[in-house]
Amino acid sequence: MMKYKLLVLDLDGTLTNNKKEITEHTRRTLIDAQERGIKIVLASGRPTYGIVPIADKLELKKYGGYILSYNGGEITNWQTGELMYENVLDADVLPYLYQCAKDNQFAIVTYKDKYVLTEHPDDEYVLKEAILNVMETKKVDNFLEAIDFPVAKCLIVGEAERLAVLEKEMHEALKERMGVYRSEPYFLELVPKGIDKAQSLAVLLEKIGATKDEMIAIGDGFNDLSMIQYAGLGVAMANAQEVVRQVADYITLSNEEDGVAAVVEKFMK
Repeated sequence: MMKYKLLVLDLDGTLTNNKKEITEHTRRTLIDAQERGIKIVLASGRPTYGIVPIADKLELKKYGGYILSYNGGEITNWQTGELMYENVLDADVLPYLYQCAKDNQFAIVTYKDKYVLTEHPDDEYVLKEAILNVMETKKVDNFLEAIDFPVAKCLIVGEAERLAVLEKEMHEALKERMGVYRSEPYFLELVPKGIDKAQSLAVLLEKIGATKDEMIAIGDGFNDLSMIQYAGLGVAMANAQEVVRQVADYITLSNEEDGVAAVVEKFMK
């Protein structure tokens, strides 16, 4: 039987239950797996610092795990803190993104260290994003002037029906240059072109000298499709989108039933 060495986990709807928590059983199972030398990669659309609380719970620093944030836009070796890979937005597209948000009276945010940067820190949807990622909002007077660093992702947030209209318009304008899609009805993701969990995992595997056959990837959403198809063993949660279940090699229990722990117990003992 193939010896799996790498376990790639989506967070929301996969590793965490519906309360956004890791159960003690799953945590224990993953600590035991790391004790046996298995490396964990946390792969999420969240910004890097939004993944840190979970990385800490699983003791990734101690065991040498990796954080793949922004759906693959950045890879960080969590033990050393080294940024191993990054794919960022073209700086010259930022004024257009900002203008789109402003014209529609939506808030736009980006991320720096543990902060969600925005001109509208009290906006209800900005606060949702900050809470989801356990990050603090930081008010900036001028969004464009505040961005003097490479940006992995921007997010325009607001009322779902109006945001759907803007999504169509921006997708049309930008489809050759970057990704524009909603991760939630009220969150419009603005990311570099070709951002993809599988593509970034290929970079990581090459850097650490492992093969995709030694990798198990588990997820539930559309943004997990590529890595589930790419991995040696691609696993869908029972609660996954239908299309995700169709491409998976194996379907585990739901995120409310410790589905991730079940996979480790079955394939990584």
